Parts: sequence; structure tokens; C-alpha cells
Amino acid sequence: MRPQRGATDLAGVLLVDKPAGLTSHDVVSAIRVATGERRIGHSGTLDPMATGLLVVIIGRATRLERYLVGHDKSYEARIAFGKATDTLDAEGVVTETAPVPPEVLDETFAREVLARFVGRQDQTPPAYSAIKRGGMSAHRVARAGGIPVLEPRPVEVYEASLREIRTKRPAWDVSFSVSKGTYIRSLARDIGEAAGTLAHLSALRRTSAGLARLTDAMNLEDAVVSAEAGLLEEHLIDPVALLGMRCVEVSAEDVRDGRSVTTTEVASAEDEPVAIVAGDQLLGVYRQRGNTLVPETVLVPGVPR
Repeated sequence: MRPQRGATDLAGVLLVDKPAGLTSHDVVSAIRVATGERRIGHSGTLDPMATGLLVVIIGRATRLERYLVGHDKSYEARIAFGKATDTLDAEGVVTETAPVPPEVLDETFAREVLARFVGRQDQTPPAYSAIKRGGMSAHRVARAGGIPVLEPRPVEVYEASLREIRTKRPAWDVSFSVSKGTYIRSLARDIGEAAGTLAHLSALRRTSAGLARLTDAMNLEDAVVSAEAGLLEEHLIDPVALLGMRCVEVSAEDVRDGRSVTTTEVASAEDEPVAIVAGDQLLGVYRQRGNTLVPETVLVPGVPR
């Protein structure tokens, strides 16, 4: 029997391989219903068309969300040539078509085009995005027939590697590694233009987000089954491993009531964030200022590692 919806003692981070056709909210809702835990969120949206890594945060661990968002990400993408869509992906309405130059199927040409996109650049986000202007999301303006005004934003592409050229319906399979805020849909649009034609994103799979990896994720169906059986805790990831912070071991008594802690360790940077742990529990994130660790996010009770 499913537990009644409400607060539980379940807390931690679950890596889910999101299936196509579901929103990130759909995944959160499924885990929420299966566990009975209402405090569930995620650290980075995936479009319904996309598959792959979704970092789901459960219970009191949702207080760690601020430390798990805004990281670099990696993707496997398919860029289809010859058509542009209003959403810049395969779910949109085709707005224009164009011939595909024969050199698009040439591997040397493909690698040369992709190489132009490696590095820092200003990128114009898609009209159908969650970016807000005047308090309204761009996608709401677009769906209402308006044209949202979105300024180019600085992003960085660390890697754009050709994996395969598909000839029947001209497309490139590409591995991307990008900074936070980079839209792969916009990259597909811009790559099409650089290749002398039009293009859109026809498939996308996220393979990493910060220190989280798709190889450690479980599929949603298995996660739901485990949650309904009360076994989901066995599949939770050590949150400290995902935070990427220096770890300081204390006794639980040392940080009782969110008190500061004196340390002899030297910070590597001013105001450095530090993960505070006691045995197999993450008790919070503190900031090191001089020889003192000052509480920023206190977890009582702790989150299991």
C-alpha cells in the first residue's frame, strides 16, 4: 500500500534517468506519490523531449538545492538539418525549410563547424524558454502569440565533438559539454546557420550535471517500484559527493543549535563553503571565515550519506 502523502523521514538525493515525454515536474510528482514525501524538488529542468540525468532532491535534503544548481552540464544531442521550428526542437512547428548543402555530410566540414562553437560566446536563448521578462516567462509570451525580447547571454562551450553523421535524414550526433545557462536548442539553431542551412534539435540526452553522472542514475519505473516498497533509501546518492566541497568532520554536539565551529584548517578561498559531517550524516553547509566555520544551511537531523 502506498503511504499517505505527507512528510516522512526520507531524505537524500536520487539520480533519475528521465524518460522522453515527461516533464521534470512529472518525475517529481511520481516520486512524491510513491514515497508519500511532499518535500521533493530537482536541481535543473529537462524539456519533455529530452531524456537523461535529473537530480531529484528529497525531504530535508531539498535545503541543499542552492548548492546543486547552476553547474556545468554534458549532453548527447542530435542536430537535424533542413528545417527550423518555433521551439528550436522537434516538438515545435516547422517555420521554415532550406536545402541542405552536400558538405554537411562531410566529416571534416562537420568538425570544422563544431570547432567554431567551442569557447566563450554570447547566445540568444530560445523564445520558448523559462527566462522571465517583466515577470512573465518567455514561453508564455510566445504561446500567446507575442515575440519575447531576449538579450544574448554569455555562455561557454567546453566541448562539441562529432559522434556520427546520419545521411538518410541529414543530422549530426554531437557530444556537448557546456556552462550553466547554455541552451543546446540555441546551439543547434546557430550550428545550422554556420553550416549554411537551417537546423533544429531532434534529440537530447543529459549525461552529467556538476558531479552527478547518468551512469549512477536509475530509471523512473524502478525508482517508483523501490519507493512503493520502502526501499528507495538504498538508491540515494551521498550528497557530500555531489556538493564538491571540502569536508570537515565534527561531532553532532559541536554544531547543535547551529552554533559556529572553530577550526585550525586553512581555507582555500575567502568565505569558502564547507560540508559539515558527523559519521554517516551531512549536518549542513558552513562558510569558513578566518578560523571560524559559520552556519549557512543547518540540517537537523542530518541527511544520510
